[in-house]
Amino acid sequence: MKIMIANAFSLSMLDRETQRNRAGDAVYGNLRIPRPCDNPAEWLGKWKVAGAEIESVVGHADTAALFSAILSRPVTVNRSSVKLVKDHRLLVGQYIGPRLPEGATTLPEGARIEWWII
Repeated sequence: MKIMIANAFSLSMLDRETQRNRAGDAVYGNLRIPRPCDNPAEWLGKWKVAGAEIESVVGHADTAALFSAILSRPVTVNRSSVKLVKDHRLLVGQYIGPRLPEGATTLPEGARIEWWII
């Protein structure tokens, strides 16, 4: 199992044929239905104990630093293309708030991160 930590999600990360042929959803046969994650550090911890490889695909240094502080684990900058396959999960931290100040390692007032598992 591979878990990727990301700061964005795009439909281009999905493989169309794999998605079409997956079992799981009673109507569409699709397990990649985004769902919220209320405790991302705990979720990652459980996967780490289970032996999952955890990799950052966060493309911005300030966002990686912020995620590192929130998740209490190193989140490195790694600008890479992502294609999710069967044994991959994506943990997406969606920043919501005013423009993130340069060098921020904490959330500014009124900002939050919404975490999603895809």
